[in-house]
Amino acid sequence: MEVRQTFPCVSPCPLWLKVCLTVLGMVTLVSCSRGTDAQPKDFDQISSQIKTPPPAPPEAAPPDNDPLPHIDAKRAFQYTREVTAFGPRYMGSENHKKLERYILDHLKGDQVEDDAFTADTVEGKFPVRNIIAKFPGTKDGIIVILGHYDTNYPLRNIGYVGANDGGSSTAILLEYANQLRGGGSGKKRDGYSVWLVWTDGEEAVRKWSDTDSLYGARHLAEKWERDGTLKKIKALMVMDMIGDADLDIDRNTIGTPWLLDLIYAAAERLGYQSHFYAREGPIEDDHLPFVKHGVPSADVIDLDYGYHNVFHHTAQDTMDKLSPKSLQIVGDTILETIHMLDQR
Repeated sequence: MEVRQTFPCVSPCPLWLKVCLTVLGMVTLVSCSRGTDAQPKDFDQISSQIKTPPPAPPEAAPPDNDPLPHIDAKRAFQYTREVTAFGPRYMGSENHKKLERYILDHLKGDQVEDDAFTADTVEGKFPVRNIIAKFPGTKDGIIVILGHYDTNYPLRNIGYVGANDGGSSTAILLEYANQLRGGGSGKKRDGYSVWLVWTDGEEAVRKWSDTDSLYGARHLAEKWERDGTLKKIKALMVMDMIGDADLDIDRNTIGTPWLLDLIYAAAERLGYQSHFYAREGPIEDDHLPFVKHGVPSADVIDLDYGYHNVFHHTAQDTMDKLSPKSLQIVGDTILETIHMLDQR
């Protein structure tokens, strides 16, 4: 199965690319599911379930001269390697349980909560577990960063290890935890509270659809709506497939424009803007249930993994396709985005 979506170039665009587009008329990104019926990160237009868009954000703060943030990219890359070494990590598998323990071991001493439940799927019942690490802040409000840690169930028998798709997102959140606890255990950060969420069940168990995908994120969004958490979220950002050595983050149009612009501004301040937004278009991912509830949301994803997305959801999604530099670019950019949100 193949899904196509036209991704017109958006500003800023290199001059040579503008010339090329004059000739070609469009840039097309292809998402292929190879060897399985599972369709990840769907490009189809979403239904009309999205609530009224959130109000415009407050005006930006004055120019910021604070030092630029930097993650430890070498450490984040090592986390990715260790996560990938567990092998297939689909829901209900022993490797999935090992990875849960690995994540929790790295969060010892942090404020951690579980959102665990049983998902009733087309392939039967599966245990699902979202892991939430909370880093309290001095300001009233929450910034949420999500990344899924499961791998694709239909690909469980082909040696699929999901280095980029599942591995890189798991690892970058572990590195964010290192950065956020830098002030010491129990000390509030100077800004909004930041919650890191390792979401489970992002992948379809048979074929991507509204009901067969995003199991953990859908459950968490409903839970947070019931308990009032959603109203406190100032911004929510999803990390997915961010380790590709040839990094080019898409501008996912299923998202909040001002937050997408803020992420670009953060990348620009760091000098990373050439790795952002050469393509744009709708991509369904873990942020979708929150978008539907009116939460300001953005998906940070590079959905062109290999030429014509050839490595995505194949046994070729391995560590040799990734780069610590890509983790550096995304990691630094999102830390700077958090800092800019804090200033609002």
